[in-house]
Amino acid sequence: MFVSVYRATLSVARSLRLVSVMIVRQFLQWVRNASAGERAEATSALARAYLHSDLSADDLAAAEGAMIMLLDDPSPIVRKAMAEVFASAQKAPPVVVHALATDQPDVALPILARSPLLEADDLVDIIATAHRDAQVAIAGRALLARPVAAAIAEVGGAEACLALLENPDATVPAFSIKRIVERFGHLPSIREILLAHNDLPMPLRQTLLAKLSEALACFVSGREWLGAEHAEYATREACEKATVVLAAETSYEDIGALVRHLRESGQLTAGMILRALLSGNVVLFEEALAELSGLPIERATGHIHDKTVSAFHALYRKAGLPDGAYPAFREAVVAMREGALTADRSGVARLKRRLVERVLAVCARERGPDAASLLALLRRFAVEAAREEARSFCEDLVANDRGIAMPALAQAQIGATQVAQALEVRLVA
Repeated sequence: MFVSVYRATLSVARSLRLVSVMIVRQFLQWVRNASAGERAEATSALARAYLHSDLSADDLAAAEGAMIMLLDDPSPIVRKAMAEVFASAQKAPPVVVHALATDQPDVALPILARSPLLEADDLVDIIATAHRDAQVAIAGRALLARPVAAAIAEVGGAEACLALLENPDATVPAFSIKRIVERFGHLPSIREILLAHNDLPMPLRQTLLAKLSEALACFVSGREWLGAEHAEYATREACEKATVVLAAETSYEDIGALVRHLRESGQLTAGMILRALLSGNVVLFEEALAELSGLPIERATGHIHDKTVSAFHALYRKAGLPDGAYPAFREAVVAMREGALTADRSGVARLKRRLVERVLAVCARERGPDAASLLALLRRFAVEAAREEARSFCEDLVANDRGIAMPALAQAQIGATQVAQALEVRLVA
């Protein structure tokens, strides 16, 4: 069979460090009638000879011409045989490599994943029209350049973007990370790997929270557990709560960037700012009013902590916050000045129950014509704060394994219902 003869000839040629034009001519005559498997084996041998034999200029040209002809072979396994040999080769014929890179995915993948002959411009051009698997192969390349990463983030599919984020050798610019968040932040796999990055900017973390909220709203309404409007409302409040928690973990230097992001994305609402204040996150509250009013943070802080309420009122109006919510902000600021926040050691990520109840009581007494929505919001805050306080109390009770009321209840041998009722009375009192 010619294949065995051809291999023997190539073995001799390697030892002689040459491949003659005659052998190439015989190869071209033989491939016309050989099977696809035989053609693939012989093509692989010819490609290895091209790389590893010391060929003359004429022999190189003959071998390259044969392989260019084989680019039109009807069987993909023949072309794939070339691709596998040339995938990592610096000395491969560029014309052949570039042709293989735009072949069908099974043929192109080795070239796209490893070939050093493909420049960044080549890869960017391929990404625009490449198959999903081809995009993934490019995204996993070693030492992936910034322009290629940016192209994947802009037009690549979700699988390619995930492969890009998982590639430790990829140089991914910050704006490309942002673009991936915008396009695929709703996907759990993308969110998970991004949130695992310790250096992910806080605005992008918050965007992922918002994407998660949107996904939950669609899921809940799709299952018809809640109406679409109710689900959207509930998840928006959950997102605001998570954002305040995130802000509590944000360094002072990064709070400003987070607040700007919230404003630009339409999330810096009066409800979120009031939640931040009633949670004791004064830094977030100050930055929010400075951002909305356009005043330097030092001036905004001065107005907030000024002894007169009129200074804060002027800042509030300049920030464009709704008049109907002003009584709640005013009372919370007064309570803050009186030390209501410093007495609470529960951190700045959770609503302060006593503060919420104080603000709710004052707003209920001063009930104006447009106070209904504010009072409804404050009542929800009050319920949330009470539940958080109860949850924290019960966790501490179980952790310490000895509560104040539980031994007496146990001695009286009352049932679970009575225990729950007693705990409820203990927590609400």
